[in-house]
Amino acid sequence: MQRLEAVAPVGLKCLWISRYVPYPLDGGAKVYSAKLAESLAATGATVRFLGFGDTNAVPSDAAGMQWIGVPHGKRNEIAALFSSLPNAAAIDATSAYKSLLDEQLRERWDAIVLDGYGSGWALDRCLAHCARRRRRRPVLVHVSHNDEESVWFSLSRQAQTSLPRRLAFWQNYLKVRALERRVARNVDLLTTITEEDRQSLSSRAHSVRSMTLTPGYAGETARPRVITADTPRRAIVVGSFFWVMKQENLKRFLDAADPIFQRNGIGLDIVGEVPPALLEHFSTRCQATRFHGFVDDMTDLMSQARVAVVPEVIGGGFKLKFLDYIFARVPVATLHQAAAGLPPSLREHTLAGDDLPELIEAIVAHIDRLEQLNQMQQHALDVASAMFRWEDRGVQLGEAIANVQREQFGASRQVTWGFGRAG
Repeated sequence: MQRLEAVAPVGLKCLWISRYVPYPLDGGAKVYSAKLAESLAATGATVRFLGFGDTNAVPSDAAGMQWIGVPHGKRNEIAALFSSLPNAAAIDATSAYKSLLDEQLRERWDAIVLDGYGSGWALDRCLAHCARRRRRRPVLVHVSHNDEESVWFSLSRQAQTSLPRRLAFWQNYLKVRALERRVARNVDLLTTITEEDRQSLSSRAHSVRSMTLTPGYAGETARPRVITADTPRRAIVVGSFFWVMKQENLKRFLDAADPIFQRNGIGLDIVGEVPPALLEHFSTRCQATRFHGFVDDMTDLMSQARVAVVPEVIGGGFKLKFLDYIFARVPVATLHQAAAGLPPSLREHTLAGDDLPELIEAIVAHIDRLEQLNQMQQHALDVASAMFRWEDRGVQLGEAIANVQREQFGASRQVTWGFGRAG
């Protein structure tokens, strides 16, 4: 259950409450959680990370961290329907996780992180811990991955599904809204991935200090490539499609794009696990599209694509797949609304549309403009290489926590930082 590495007690001592042990890194939310926590540890902080999953999956180079897996599994989703908490929080709020958290809260912490709104079930326990500590109480931090209230509101209104399922989405939206607002209003520091999310969440949290922490990139950069006439006329979409919103976005894109791509001789690769029922649905409708399932190494598929697509109609936040595409040297096509968090200097090197028909039309129009595609991928890589560094995010988060300690809890609460380690 437990994997603790020897870490010198230098600087900040932080308890990180998450939904899962993030390894293997098979989703954007897991990447963000893992790398932000590890970048904070790299500043000299001691970070103890809690979550469901197998700590043996954590690589040996995730140094400076203490990993503790929650014993047993999550709650049944049917039982979670009867909880006042949204589904993501209700299935995590097991007796085993509560007991594990109570055990951790017997120690003194300088900071406690609630990672994602799904960790909001732990808020009351953390507030009680803070009340007991009073002057020595930790800084409560909410690391937000999304403006979940807005996302679930959009899904409950736009989902093309049965009435009972839409009612379930609406019920969960109301629960998400209540929990996310309560968490945001009761923490000392709120972090978001995009400035758009920071503004919307901060407006509901009133006086809470907030900051934007865009992600970094920790993967490999592809070797230089040139898109030529010999490069297949193919587009690629990479993701994990078990989340209901990912499924809805994929259905909408394929329904619109596949027949047009087929008529124009363009192939489409979908890389990532798709639920069997959804895969069967697509197999009878799609002609231009190939489904590859999970692929451990996407180098070959990326190198055989002329464009990568981020077609999310529903859902906000920063899409980490942008960075995967850019550092793989693949030009990106997306919707304006899906490009939240991308700075203007990067957006200008993408193909973008206001809606799916406009996006698909842009892909068809540019698939053979080889010189422009090569310029796009090179300029985007040049901009992103200097902008998305995880080391910087750890320093920024650590400094923000220290500032809250000074301003709200007095200078006596300051800790010693080792920022020199995060160059």
